[in-house]
Formats: sequence, structure tokens, C-alpha cells
Amino acid sequence: MNEWLQAAQAFVTSEAFLAAVRAAVYLLVGLLVARLVSRGLARVLEDKLDAQQVMLTRRISFYVIVLLVLASALRELGFDLTVLLGAAGILTVALGFASQTSASNLISGLFLIGERPFSVGDVIKVGDATGEVLSIDPLSVKLRTFDNLMVRVPNESLVKSQLTNLSRFPIRRLDMQIGVAYHTDLKQLRDVLMGVAEGNPVCLEEPKPLFIFLEYGDSALKIQLSVWARREKFLDLRNSMHEGVKAALDEAGIEIPFPQRTLGSLGGPLPVRIVDNLSAAEAEAATPAEPDTRD
Repeated sequence: MNEWLQAAQAFVTSEAFLAAVRAAVYLLVGLLVARLVSRGLARVLEDKLDAQQVMLTRRISFYVIVLLVLASALRELGFDLTVLLGAAGILTVALGFASQTSASNLISGLFLIGERPFSVGDVIKVGDATGEVLSIDPLSVKLRTFDNLMVRVPNESLVKSQLTNLSRFPIRRLDMQIGVAYHTDLKQLRDVLMGVAEGNPVCLEEPKPLFIFLEYGDSALKIQLSVWARREKFLDLRNSMHEGVKAALDEAGIEIPFPQRTLGSLGGPLPVRIVDNLSAAEAEAATPAEPDTRD
């Protein structure tokens, strides 16, 4: 028993045990300090930076402190950091060759962070995906679509493709293309459409609504009515303006035509005969014979 107690006492007082205790204390205190420092930086910078920059600063500060603490703990345990750094460099090169796509996404993520075409909370459109930006990670961007689906877009795709930020500016414009009959009085049409824009509470007075004549279409005069609204009211503007324009045109008696085709010949319109109650032989005789196309 005495020998066991002496061995335990010797182990507790040994340099290896004390180094392990110091390393454990370094890790625990370091994790606590990293968490406190990252949260403190986020609170200090949340009024000066956007959400993405605050999140990035918080992550970088946390992981930098953790790496420093981990290096100190390994040094206390007797590890040679020079050898570890060399092995980490070789491992990094090997992983870089093995995962070129991930490396490309990582570099593209740095470009996105530096260029800042969008931030967390913005609504963007990339290809067929449109949604709110949930996070900008080193390898990808997470979007939440309007039907509450999560879409992951690789950073490389964002850098290479066309990206539209729908919430970058405070106001947006709605362009309504309307076709009216050729006999329509354009001055009356302009007054009717401008009246709809002025009577819509969502439509902004400045910038002013625009009435633009586009072209003479196949079956209609093509007009564009452009109105502005606050970004958060854009959907209300789209719905209310279309309803208001349709009701106002119906009330004013202005026709919205559908595509039409006129059949005729050089000598005038084609003759039409209405035949009723004919026998089969009479109907066949009344039907024009097809021209003979044989040589």
C-alpha cells in the first residue's frame, strides 16, 4: 500500500503530470477567453459593421485565440512546434491538390467578402434561385427561398455567374408593359394610367411615374408604365397596380386586345358560304376540289 501511495505521489509531483495540468488549464481558460473576446468584439462592432462582417470578425477572433492557446498547450506537453508546423504545411499542400474545388470555393469566398456584393439578410437572385442570405461561409452561401427552402450556392458559382441583389437599394421600380387597341386615344390613356399611379398609396411621388410609348405591335400599341415604391412594399405595388390598371381601363372603355390575324387575298377578302342541311353528295359538290399537284 505504501509503495502504491509513493508511486501515486511521485506521479502527481512529476513534471509530466504538472505539464498536463498546465496544458488543460491553458485550454479551458483559453476557450473561455476566446468566447468572451469574440462576443465582446461582436457587440462593439455591431453598430459599425454589417451582420456578415460582425460574424466574420467574431469567428476569426475566436479561432485565432483557440489556435494560440492550443499551441501553448502542446508546447507545455513537450511537442516540438517546428515539426508540427512542417507536417501541417505538407498536409495543407496535399489537401489542396486533393480538393481543388474546395480551394477554389475558399478563394472565391475571400473575393466575396472583400467585394461585398451582398450581406446577410439581403435578398439575391443567382441563376434560378432567389432568396434571403442566411450566411456567407468559406465554401458556400446559404439562401432561404420564399417558399422556405434552404439553397446552398458554392462561392465559385457566385463569382462566375451573374448575381442580382434585390435589396441593395431602398426603392425599386415596377415596369408594366400594356397593350391597347390601335384606335385608343393615347392622351386619354396617359391620363388614365397616371391617375392610377397617383391614386395608389404605395406608389412614390418621387421619382415620378413614367409613361413610355414602346412600339407599334402586331395587334396593339405597346405602352410601358413605370412606377416606384419602397423595397419592402414592392410586392404590394405589383399586385395593387395591376388590379388598378385593369379596373381603370375597363371603366374608361379602353380595350386590351389579344393577337389577331386577318385572312385575305390580293383581290379582296375570301368569300365565305354558309351551307346548311345538305346531303353528302351536295356537300361534296360544294367543297372546292384540291388542286392537282402531280407533274
